[in-house]
Amino acid sequence: MSGHSKWATIKRQKGKTDAARANVFTKIGRELAVAVRAGGPDPNNNPRLRDVIAKARAANMPNENINRSIKKASGDDGNVVYDAITYEGYGSGGVAVIVEALTDNKNRTAAAVRHIFDKCGGSLGTTNCVSYMFESKGVIVTPKKPDDDEEEVMMLVLELGADDFDSSESEYYISVVPSTLDAVRDGLEKAGREILSAEVQQVPASTVDIDSDVEAKIRRMLDMFDENDDVQNVYHNANLNDEE
Repeated sequence: MSGHSKWATIKRQKGKTDAARANVFTKIGRELAVAVRAGGPDPNNNPRLRDVIAKARAANMPNENINRSIKKASGDDGNVVYDAITYEGYGSGGVAVIVEALTDNKNRTAAAVRHIFDKCGGSLGTTNCVSYMFESKGVIVTPKKPDDDEEEVMMLVLELGADDFDSSESEYYISVVPSTLDAVRDGLEKAGREILSAEVQQVPASTVDIDSDVEAKIRRMLDMFDENDDVQNVYHNANLNDEE
């Protein structure tokens, strides 16, 4: 079941990067607004909102901020509409890149994304130019417990319908078919597992090795995307040193 660290480690790296950014709450606030608009303000009846709340708490977003974002999105102030847009392109060295954004101004976001690609030795591409190199996967992250038997946890997630399982020192990473994400997450919660995040990610079918010069440009590109409020997620197929 191991061997899929490409998604586990990319997720870990993204988490470390996001936690260091002052705008992480702004990004999560937009996700909360979109989730409320799609399914209402009650997380018990809105699985997507429940997932974003778990993500917010994992990022140490205060409950006051979470509740305020939900209240704002469900009230008169929730009239700002965020469009979900996916951009595809190539980073330095031909690295495949997918950028997911939530924006209230498509022209602004498109210009910013193009600028970042150009600034870092890459180029914005056309729709589907790199998406065939990735596969949509539901990824659930749950923390380890001191008394866990990892084999038993693995059997549990397989019985719930997961198709892959990996772990780090402190967390389990469970990969599922996107259509079963809600069912597997609910099963884990009923089994007493805390959910740190549950979301659909774009997982590269394979990664490419790059030299140090290209890696420096890719890292700069990722940092610039991370600093942009409109950009929610960035996926790539570069084999970075700390993602091996």
